Amino acid sequence: MTQKQIELIRSTWSQVAILNPVDVGELFYGRIFEIAPQVRSMFHSPIPEQSKKLFAMLNYIIGKLDKLDDILYEVAKLAQRHVIYGVKPDHYAVVGQALLWTLEKGLGESWNNDAREAWYNCYQVLSAAMINTSEVKEQHAAA
Repeated sequence: MTQKQIELIRSTWSQVAILNPVDVGELFYGRIFEIAPQVRSMFHSPIPEQSKKLFAMLNYIIGKLDKLDDILYEVAKLAQRHVIYGVKPDHYAVVGQALLWTLEKGLGESWNNDAREAWYNCYQVLSAAMINTSEVKEQHAAA
């Protein structure tokens, strides 16, 4: 990610962050369940609670995007928890689609090709780190 993309992610996130996290979360998780209804059983917490956790994590990550190395440990821990919940590498594509769709809905006219590319690149970096961590965790579990 470039510095310009990081700034674009932060500026667009600031527009979403002022919205009700439960409302945004319902859009996001609703989209996930629409794309991949089979994953619904993986969610044991109520969606409003899950939505608040998602917002908190996104706030944290976005605040540290220019210090990515600082958050990779947190991202790895998050990925390890996701393995326990049954998340597989192919689920990350579904989440990415739902995230971009939700941002597009929430940002309206502020959503453009530059914003989409910045968020896509950000998600690719973070999800790749999570997938790599989860694959290592699965390999250790199988050994």
